[in-house]
Amino acid sequence: MAAIVRLSSVCRRGVKPLFYQSTLLVRPVVVLHKEQQPHPLTARIHSSPPLYAGSDSNAASLHWTAERVLSIALLALGPVAYFSPGPVIDYSLAAALTLHGHWGLGQVLTDYVHGDTKVKLASAGLFVLSTVTFAGLCYFNYNDVGICNAIALLWSK
Repeated sequence: MAAIVRLSSVCRRGVKPLFYQSTLLVRPVVVLHKEQQPHPLTARIHSSPPLYAGSDSNAASLHWTAERVLSIALLALGPVAYFSPGPVIDYSLAAALTLHGHWGLGQVLTDYVHGDTKVKLASAGLFVLSTVTFAGLCYFNYNDVGICNAIALLWSK
């Protein structure tokens, strides 16, 4: 069923449109069938339970706090790595950078990857990538100059 609406009543100050002179056929936004009963708005809202934690758990809050603490620790590791480079700082940077990247890419996967199989494949790929990244940084720290000295060498040239 279509409703006839005068455009002059819709447009401000009676501006006439170029192609339609006086009327426009508009379909109604909501059409109820005779057997359909109108539902209150709250009956249509559904909330899904959390997938990994119970509703009384504070795991998400702790994870959020851990992400912020790690970000602040990375900010603090920058000057410490500059003023006192060493193996402890190199391995701390390797762990912190890998974990920071893992959590960040995990959020991207959560937002943009949908479907059970795709989520499992993406999560497995993320774990492999994070493991290879951490192993590569540790290998670099052990067999080469380390992260702190490598960045110092890049800045010196």
